[in-house]
Amino acid sequence: MVKRRKNKKQPSWLIIIHVFIILFLLIILFIAIRYYRRQAIQSEQLRQEQIARQQARAKVIREHKAFIQKIGPIAQEVDQEFALLPSITIAQACLESDYGQSSLSQKYNNLFGVKGTNPNTSAVLITKEYEKGKWIVVKARFQIYDSYEASIRAHARLFQKGTSWNAHQYRHVLASKDYQTQAKALVKDGYATDPNYANKLIKLIEEYHLDRFDK
Repeated sequence: MVKRRKNKKQPSWLIIIHVFIILFLLIILFIAIRYYRRQAIQSEQLRQEQIARQQARAKVIREHKAFIQKIGPIAQEVDQEFALLPSITIAQACLESDYGQSSLSQKYNNLFGVKGTNPNTSAVLITKEYEKGKWIVVKARFQIYDSYEASIRAHARLFQKGTSWNAHQYRHVLASKDYQTQAKALVKDGYATDPNYANKLIKLIEEYHLDRFDK
């Protein structure tokens, strides 16, 4: 007769080690799964945020282009009468009215922040001005217009007639033949207090190809 071999019983310490190893591997696996799941969630969140930013940016650009298309033909027609560059007028309107989103432009059709003195044709608003190397908040009275065209036409007349104290205030602006020179002339002739005003206009014109309205 063949004698059956008796299975040797593993020592308890060896069983403990095996259990410990299995538990350790399970813990590592659990941590790895949680880590990669967290990474996947964060990656998806970043992707969604990026999509949201792109959509928001696309919406803003559409709104900007819609505003430009609205005032572009008006600026072309008006500026031809005054020998001015429509690209500069459009860029100024975009910059100074925040593409038609400012309270001044929405409520009063004032695209260029033109000040007023007559209480019957102007309104008092809070604004920012650049003085002595810094921006300050002030209250000022601004002109009310019945349309964007009226605002653009008054803006063009300002350059032609000058100010009440200097009829030739904007002689360098009127003498300029391209938008880069005219943008710098606005600062030179004292139209804007912002030292970066010319660069902002040039950047806007080049970003949205506003010089196409000059042709």
